[in-house]
Amino acid sequence: MFRKLLLASCTLLASTLSHAQDINFGIISTESAAHLKADWAPILADMEAKTGYKVKAFFANDYAGIIEAMRFNKVQMAWMGNKSGMEAVDRAGGEVFAQTSYADGALGYHSLLITHKESGIKNVDQVLKNPREYNYGAGDPQSTSGTLVPGYYLYALNGIDPKTHYKSSRAGNHESNLMATAAKQVDVAITNTEVFEKFQKREADKAKSIHILWKSPLIAADPMVWRADLSADMKAKLKGFFLSYGRGESEQAKRELAHLAKLTFGVFNESSNKQLVPFRQLELFKDKAKLEADDKMDAATKQGKLAEIQKKLAELNAQLASAK
Repeated sequence: MFRKLLLASCTLLASTLSHAQDINFGIISTESAAHLKADWAPILADMEAKTGYKVKAFFANDYAGIIEAMRFNKVQMAWMGNKSGMEAVDRAGGEVFAQTSYADGALGYHSLLITHKESGIKNVDQVLKNPREYNYGAGDPQSTSGTLVPGYYLYALNGIDPKTHYKSSRAGNHESNLMATAAKQVDVAITNTEVFEKFQKREADKAKSIHILWKSPLIAADPMVWRADLSADMKAKLKGFFLSYGRGESEQAKRELAHLAKLTFGVFNESSNKQLVPFRQLELFKDKAKLEADDKMDAATKQGKLAEIQKKLAELNAQLASAK
């Protein structure tokens, strides 16, 4: 009996240790899972070899699926956008530890509003000044470049609510919006420069049919997020892997850089939750613009809400000042 109990205990311990060394790596759905899986596979294989952890890619139909998976510990770390990173930090126990960079040396990327070259739409003003005229390919609600950035710079600053402005609206990832635009299934759509660059290589003929109507200000590169409750040893190994990956002059480093280039990435840099502060400000600016444009709310209520936003903005400004 004792030997059976001992054997069962050892088996349970081995299973627990094995599970503790598994890493489910979340990948936000900026494009098809097949393309993302192919591009990330060599990097995750290198991570497995260098850290000793068993690493599995985790995909979901939308950004929220990755956030929820982290919340319930089905994902231990993930590549996210800044908006989804905020959500992961605020409600899924996430923590930013690194940031991507770009192979061409760029400091970030841009949102794009696109149309088909044969759509008859010549410029962004034509879209903004003709409500209920066009069918829209919206971005994922948790996407920085698909929703947050255009939501402020393209829509809020022009007093427009994209949910009511268009004749119809369908949400998709950046790649599916490119495909829908090329197929004339939507009149205009949101995508970003990162995915469009890959689309131009994979779907060169379709890419030639795309006309860019609007380009956002620069969006800082994406965060890498892990669960804050990972052990110190696991964090050290994972951070060591990412911050050394593709660095140096060795043949191995060159091979790693080639893997990153498939994602349009350069090396990873150290980061923290402070990376998200400008995007928190952007959310508040968007809310502020919406409030100011609301002519149905009574003045006292509006002033109270605006004061709350100003207080939060001041707190974020203080955080940025302390980080310098």
